[in-house]
Amino acid sequence: MLRALTRALRLPRPWRPLQTRSCASDGAAGDPEIQVRVLAGPDQGITEILMNRPSARNALGNVLVSELLEALARLREDQQVRVLLFRSGVKGVFCAGADLKEREQMSEAEVGIFVQRLRGLMNEIAAFPAPTIAAMDGFALGGGLELALACDLRVAASSAVMGLIETTRGLLPGAGGTQRLPRCLGVALAKELIFTGRRLSGAQAQALGLVNHTVPQNEEGNAAYHRARALAQEILPQAPIAVRLGKVAIDRGMDVDIASGMAIEGICYAQA
Repeated sequence: MLRALTRALRLPRPWRPLQTRSCASDGAAGDPEIQVRVLAGPDQGITEILMNRPSARNALGNVLVSELLEALARLREDQQVRVLLFRSGVKGVFCAGADLKEREQMSEAEVGIFVQRLRGLMNEIAAFPAPTIAAMDGFALGGGLELALACDLRVAASSAVMGLIETTRGLLPGAGGTQRLPRCLGVALAKELIFTGRRLSGAQAQALGLVNHTVPQNEEGNAAYHRARALAQEILPQAPIAVRLGKVAIDRGMDVDIASGMAIEGICYAQA
């Protein structure tokens, strides 16, 4: 068992650094819906994924999901990425959730495939080897909140509005929300929020422990982004391998009994 765990916990091999660029999937026409930005200077080591689909409030459609998966596949092998920050290029919104208008045009089989891709996307974010931070400067509803829940840390502006609202539309959170929200808030409170479809402000979310920090919104509408970047800057000076292995020890240890969790911690400690 310990040998299997050791193999599973090995860090990825170094890869060449990724340059700032946009992503487009499958030859999609028009402007890319996400951009990857590699910061420099005092922010060197921070990479940003900028969601920019203003016509649909960053809703998770086929193109946006494909571009996010493409970017994550490239970034996860880049040891130069010390912190990955998710932010929005659309003022007043982080991510409005799944694109229901697009989904209406799908067959039942296509909907099933798309939901599986959404789950795969959230799992890729959760399994990203470096720390991830969601900067929530506006609405984060349904799949948008599920995306933030897949990140390690969350920062919200006071003007942010978030919730798993699927039950208000005859749906169920389908991208991991029913699993990640209870781990964040506890079972009873997660059930209450999902059953009621309640929307929370940034301050309410922090009071419940749903986000790490809440900050007053500024005129530019990017206060959460600035606080998230400051949080990332606190991580940058720390030993990168120790940080990555700390993430592995916590994430893997939460899924097993205490004895197995201690064994995972021991393996990570030895590698560090």
